[in-house]
Amino acid sequence: MKRLVILGGGESGVGAALLGKEKEYKVFLSDAGKITQKYKDVLTHNEIEWEEEGHTESEILKADLVVKSPGIPDHIPLVQNLSEAAIAVVSEIEFAGLYTTANIIGITGSNGKTTTTLMVHHILKQAGLDVAMGGNIGESFAKQVLNANANYVLELSSFQLDGIEKFRPHIAIITNITPDHLDRYDHKFENYIASKFRIVMNQTSEDYLIYDADDEVIVSYIETHPIQSTLVPFSLTKTVANGAYLEQNNLVIDINKRNIIMSTTNLALEGKHNIKNAMAASTVAHLLKIRKATIRESLEGFQGAEHRLEQVLTINKVNYINDSKATNVNATYFALESMNTATVWIVGGVDKGNDYTSLFPFVNEKVKAIICLGKDNEALFDAFGSMVDTIIETQYMSEAVKIAYNIATAGESVLLSPACASFDLFENYEDRGQQFKAAVRQL
Repeated sequence: MKRLVILGGGESGVGAALLGKEKEYKVFLSDAGKITQKYKDVLTHNEIEWEEEGHTESEILKADLVVKSPGIPDHIPLVQNLSEAAIAVVSEIEFAGLYTTANIIGITGSNGKTTTTLMVHHILKQAGLDVAMGGNIGESFAKQVLNANANYVLELSSFQLDGIEKFRPHIAIITNITPDHLDRYDHKFENYIASKFRIVMNQTSEDYLIYDADDEVIVSYIETHPIQSTLVPFSLTKTVANGAYLEQNNLVIDINKRNIIMSTTNLALEGKHNIKNAMAASTVAHLLKIRKATIRESLEGFQGAEHRLEQVLTINKVNYINDSKATNVNATYFALESMNTATVWIVGGVDKGNDYTSLFPFVNEKVKAIICLGKDNEALFDAFGSMVDTIIETQYMSEAVKIAYNIATAGESVLLSPACASFDLFENYEDRGQQFKAAVRQL
């Protein structure tokens, strides 16, 4: 019996453990931290051996195959020792992909991938397809493979793609690429770009790459690297052949002489970036020959992701918006771009070496006041201090929301769009968003 070792006892690790047991591996799961009770119960119920708060290296080095959580960097000594012992280390995405022949739609990018994944899943479900969603969102891909669905829509991070060897989505989407997570890539943007493009490394001309033709980073990479996939671009600024583009207020998808024309005026989500997400999602649907009426109805009824430009409440004619999922500058760029009122902006957290220059035009034009919510707000004061009359700092969400309530007047908006990671004051971006919503409801 082959021995499978899983490093990391979160959603992806436990999913891989369950799939490994089903495929008759002897499974051992090890986590350097604490495993949550929910996952301990699953492991124990399924008679899977596990340990927490430390790795027993002698047990791990007995593995025939190791599945590593995307949160564990490649450079730690344990992973290096596995490499020296010539033991294969893969991601849960790679492992799960070995056990399905389903149609896979893989979606990556610095921003927009969650919304696009939710949109694609929503359209396919509305069309009556047997489809499940996983990867970086919802349940792990490995756990979903146990259900043997016909289609999988997967949100894929660069960390998950770093651990693939044979994984091959039939349709890949790259929404955009902007500098992010550079601490994991030796602070080299080109390493991060190459990581994202691993999504197409096993594709052939029978497979598709849907990509943003307005993104110079993506276009430059495609022009300078051999890619086997059939290319399907989308653009807001130009007419593209074999792809999707805007013509007045209409979204046009024209592929292999088959075309769909849909108005963008009734899309449920606002903002230019959401038109791009809708282009990518409807292109997938078009390639899968889903009816135009189904695509249009799905996009008009789509609700969007929690913590992504989520409308919370309107109080005294002030609109409160939760964009806690904006953990980098590019995501906040989209948020500020979509604001059409004077805005009180709540920003801050763990700054990943952010360059805020791209936000300056929006701050000058739309931002009435800035509330810095973080332990260290110096970079924000340096960047924006001279642009607004009011810039205040706090380390409490409830206080940030009360300050915003006192500053904003009828017809204006309060936007939480941090442009930073959340780990200085919150467990994660979900916790930050939930605290924002709770504070707004208590006003």
